[in-house]
Amino acid sequence: MKAVVKTERGEGHVSVLDVPEPKARPGHVILEVAATGVCGTDIHIFHDEYPYNTPVVLGHETSGRVVEVGDGVTRVRLGDEVTTETFYYTCGKCISCRTGQPNLCPDRKSIGSHVNGAMTKYVEVPEQNCHILPPGVDLLSASITEPLACCVNGILLRGGVLPGDVALISGPGAIGQFAAQVARAAGARTIVCGITGDERRLEIARELGADFVVNALKDDLKGLIADLTAGRGADVTIECAGAGPSLIQCLEQVRKGGTVIQMGLYGKPVTVNPDLITLKEVKYSGSFSHVPAAWPRALRLMAEGKVRAKPLITRQAPITEWDSAFAAFNARSECKIVVTPVG
Repeated sequence: MKAVVKTERGEGHVSVLDVPEPKARPGHVILEVAATGVCGTDIHIFHDEYPYNTPVVLGHETSGRVVEVGDGVTRVRLGDEVTTETFYYTCGKCISCRTGQPNLCPDRKSIGSHVNGAMTKYVEVPEQNCHILPPGVDLLSASITEPLACCVNGILLRGGVLPGDVALISGPGAIGQFAAQVARAAGARTIVCGITGDERRLEIARELGADFVVNALKDDLKGLIADLTAGRGADVTIECAGAGPSLIQCLEQVRKGGTVIQMGLYGKPVTVNPDLITLKEVKYSGSFSHVPAAWPRALRLMAEGKVRAKPLITRQAPITEWDSAFAAFNARSECKIVVTPVG
């Protein structure tokens, strides 16, 4: 079968190769892949900026049909349509695993980086990671459940967005789009903020129900927030861009005693004034990846129509066009890109 493979360490070294089809080991299942989201992690692996093994098939955001089950599998059946959590292994013994945060396990390994992932036709995953799609959730939408689960973790399980809150979402990429929908489902009024070049993404945010859409380089964001909050500032700001100016904006616009949820990754140090946190007694909440408890809630939000995933997918391409898909991701010319199997 054809697969997008990181063949060796260093910059690049990614190509489409023929690889053997996997066989289901005990406790595992084989999925026939429907679609796989292109994620920043894939780009970081391309640039040798994220831990990985070689050779490895890329891709961890995915959905598919169960076509083979290993010994001992009882929760899923042949033909089930599922999405899957991305962690392939966690130790189950460390403090993080024992407190429901396997995303922080020091021995965590994931599909698409440590073991073969889903930019191919078939992928092996642990049965315990599979979530059967509820009625109303199609395979294409389900292929990007993972970033939605990350937002559920950061905003609902950790961040504490409340009904009536004013929430600023900085960065209108896929994470920002999901964050805005999750915050709105929690009862917040949402402001999605981008910059020049984000016009297409901002329009998607508007179509998906954001209460306000703002270009931070042209519009009066501070004035809008002041009008909405009687000058207090946003109750919650959610940093989704992974850019220094975005973080500064979130710290400046949050109210005294408010919450900043950090979801974007920077990849390098940024300079901010910590007094923005201290003098306002801001709660600064980091959120990394997802936890098992986030997945049922993410799927329920989609099934209930409170979160729409499909409009975020602005480009689909076969895995043989992975290079142009990666380039489009880097250029920020699309909102969310998925690749599909060939052969």
